Amino acid sequence: MKIKAVIHSAEEGGYWAEVPALPGCITEGDTKDEVINNLRDAIEGWLDVANERQVTQSTDQIVEIAV
Repeated sequence: MKIKAVIHSAEEGGYWAEVPALPGCITEGDTKDEVINNLRDAIEGWLDVANERQVTQSTDQIVEIAV
């Protein structure tokens, strides 16, 4: 599985990253290599929690609108 993440430079030094497709999936690191490794852990953790919390009945719906 491939998931896109955005890596930002942190004002205080280092980096922070977010995964737009996974709300709340954010991490940080002192180097790009560290933030990428931390992203792997954060994504795996996010997905594990999401799998445990699967809701059988959801009121949310995804629709596609042509404009």
